[in-house]
Amino acid sequence: MIQNIDYSKIDLTLPPPAKEPDRQYYFIAKCRQQVEAFAREWGRVPKACVVNYGCQMNARDSEKLAGVLESVGYELTEDENADFVIFNTCTVRDNANQRVYGRLGVLNGYKRRNPGMKIALCGCMMQENSVIEKIRESYRFVDLIFGTHNLYKFAELLDSVFGNRGQGMIIDIWKDTDRIVEDLPVERKYPYKSGINIMFGCNNFCSYCIVPYVRGRERSRSPKDILREIEGLVAEGVVEIMLLGQNVNSYGKGLEDPITFAQLLQEIEKIEGLKRIRFMTSHPKDLSDELIAVMRDSKKICRHLHLPLQSGSTRILQAMNRRYTKEQYLKLVEKIRREIPDIAITTDIIVGFPGETMEDVEETIDVIRKVKYDNAFTFIYSRRTGTPAAAMEQVPEEQVKAGFDRVLKAVQDTAREQAAKYQGCVMEALVEEINEHDPSLLTGRLSNNTLVHFPGDPSLIGSLVQVCLEECRGFYYLGHMV
Repeated sequence: MIQNIDYSKIDLTLPPPAKEPDRQYYFIAKCRQQVEAFAREWGRVPKACVVNYGCQMNARDSEKLAGVLESVGYELTEDENADFVIFNTCTVRDNANQRVYGRLGVLNGYKRRNPGMKIALCGCMMQENSVIEKIRESYRFVDLIFGTHNLYKFAELLDSVFGNRGQGMIIDIWKDTDRIVEDLPVERKYPYKSGINIMFGCNNFCSYCIVPYVRGRERSRSPKDILREIEGLVAEGVVEIMLLGQNVNSYGKGLEDPITFAQLLQEIEKIEGLKRIRFMTSHPKDLSDELIAVMRDSKKICRHLHLPLQSGSTRILQAMNRRYTKEQYLKLVEKIRREIPDIAITTDIIVGFPGETMEDVEETIDVIRKVKYDNAFTFIYSRRTGTPAAAMEQVPEEQVKAGFDRVLKAVQDTAREQAAKYQGCVMEALVEEINEHDPSLLTGRLSNNTLVHFPGDPSLIGSLVQVCLEECRGFYYLGHMV
């Protein structure tokens, strides 16, 4: 959704406006002149690549970065050997950091062959002081670094890079912000579905998690701005939206006129032309009876709930600062399944949290078997400097691996069992793409988030179709349209 702005009418002889987003549109217009100059000098349109790491919040941020780059005149590409490359980083696990460092080494080789190349880094990883120092010392070829709080200033920072003339790395990191800037350019990856930020930051401070330190405290967008954005997306052909927040269940608490997440969902449901509503992530401690009732009665909210468990051991949950017990979690799931029998429940599980024993792992497996998850993202605990858990006694690697293997097998067993129960059913699927392994098939997603592959014409992409689920292949189906 590139904003319909006539940049030729922006007077660049005047100082930039103070008000946002007008200030950023001023800098977009200014950057356009520079990119046009590059194109004349090089005899081609300059190319830009946005590389996203991490969660769906990051993916949405990357669409905003891409929107700015396209607005200033770059041609977007997936090839990192481009004229402008930006990594939108994640720091939830250490291996995400290591991947970025590895790719930076590759970019250095590209930049030696293309001295006009610009390299930028942003996102959660950049909010860590140790990371900034390492990049200053070992990756001095990077041109720009900024964090999570001032992403809306990307056009302004881009202008600074263009005007830098070899003066060194530009670093602009904010520790926090209470600002939410609306109406900036966005280049969406999919024409038929879109993520929507409803809030930013997190107040939970789970002892293993770096997010509150790098994303800041919770800030909710106003319902009016959210509804206006969704209405605009629907007008452009979007039929499914994903509401995004670190803890969507606490949405609205800090607004001048507080509104619950359930009430926001009821307002979104009224939007004509919108077919499907998804959301993530839900914290179990904040999932209300009101929300369960709204989901139960909704015609548009998908029959899928992502409800992170993290551990099935009450002792470990307390050490994680999750603020619920094993028994409370199971009682909540029982209530959800009673009210919404056809719902699919997925989760996150961490194995190897400091102090975890094999008895704790067995508690987690017990929850998996009782809940019967449709799927789960299982992770080995990753020590994050700056979090309380980093100072706790770590679990031996052999024990972690043994526990992880047991948890993974339990998840796979219940997921197969849950998926198989739909065999022979006819269900509605949103056609998302041509199957990457077999171009004769389309790939669709059911309301419960299960994938189904079936023959069909590519013109159906973005449509809702009825599909008979013929054969369960463990975690997906083969089927045919009816």
